[in-house]
Amino acid sequence: MTIFDIKSTLPTTEEAKMELMAILHRSHPEKIIKIIHGYGSTGVGGKIKKMTHQVLKQAVKSNTIRAFIPGEATTTLMGYDEVIFTYRHLIKGDTDFHRGNDGITYVIF
Repeated sequence: MTIFDIKSTLPTTEEAKMELMAILHRSHPEKIIKIIHGYGSTGVGGKIKKMTHQVLKQAVKSNTIRAFIPGEATTTLMGYDEVIFTYRHLIKGDTDFHRGNDGITYVIF
């Protein structure tokens, strides 16, 4: 699984969005990638995290990606249970799986 960190350079939300869009439009040999977006300094979801999930929802609607799983959805009921069950075999070996890491999101192609 390839990991993309879109928050380590402390980008603006718009810069992070441009990077995320570029990542999504590259062809990936893997079926799944992990995006590190951080969780926001308040602990309730930062701007980059919210933007990431908004972009990914649109990507699902436009068939750019198959699905996405927020890190916290692996330990909290958030409506992603079917997606987690379907793609569990792709993420179960990751160290963040079952940790409830709200600073990451899995993207399935």
